[in-house]
Amino acid sequence: MIVAERKPLEEILDRIAGANKILIVGCGECVTVCMEGGEKEVGILTELLKITSARRGNHMEIVERTVKRQCEHEFIDPLAVDVQRADVVLSMGCGCGVQLLAEHYPLARIIPALNTQFMGVTEAEGEWAERCQGCGDCLLDTFGGICPIARCAKSLLNGPCGGSEDGACEIDPSVPCAWQTIIDRLAARGELDRMLQPVPPKDWSRSRDGGPRRLSRPDVKL
Repeated sequence: MIVAERKPLEEILDRIAGANKILIVGCGECVTVCMEGGEKEVGILTELLKITSARRGNHMEIVERTVKRQCEHEFIDPLAVDVQRADVVLSMGCGCGVQLLAEHYPLARIIPALNTQFMGVTEAEGEWAERCQGCGDCLLDTFGGICPIARCAKSLLNGPCGGSEDGACEIDPSVPCAWQTIIDRLAARGELDRMLQPVPPKDWSRSRDGGPRRLSRPDVKL
C-alpha cells in the first residue's frame, strides 16, 4: 500500500490562509489503512482547523467528504458541486490522489494535507515499513523475496557493502542489513548458490527516463 503521514497543522494552516470555505477530501484506501486520510482522520483535521481558526478569530466553513479512491475519476466526479463551492480543497489522499483531483478539477486549488512516504507493508499496529520503489523490473525471486532496491541503503544488487556488521546496516545499528537478510533467507531454503550468478546493473530507463510511466491493458478496456 501507499503510506503517508499528515502534514504539520501549522503548515496546513499556512497553505489555506485566507480561505473561508474549505473542502476536505479523504480517501478510503491506502491512507485509511495507515490511519492518515480516512473518514475518521478527515473529521479530526476538521475539528483541529475549526478550533485553531476560532482561537485566532477566523471563521472557517468546512465540508467533509471521503471517497472510496481518489485515484479514479469515477469516485471523485460526484465532488463537483462541493469543489465549485470551496475556496480551496484539502486532499487527504496520497500524491496520486492530489494530482488526479487537480487534473479532474483544473480550476480548483488542490492542497495536499499529507506527505506521501513510500509503498510498504504493515509490520505491526501503527508500524509501516517500505518494501517497494516501483522500479519496473521485479527480481524478487532472485533475492528470496526481499527487495535490495528498497531495503538496502545503497540499493546494491550483488551482496552487502563493507559497512554492514553483525547483520546491521552501517547507517543505523537498528536497521537490519538487507543483504544479510537475503543471505539468511536463501541459506534456509538451500538456495545460496543463487549468489554465484551476478545480477546485471538495473536498467533504470524503465522507471526513470522518458517521463511518467503508463500501463495499458486492452483486455480490460471497455
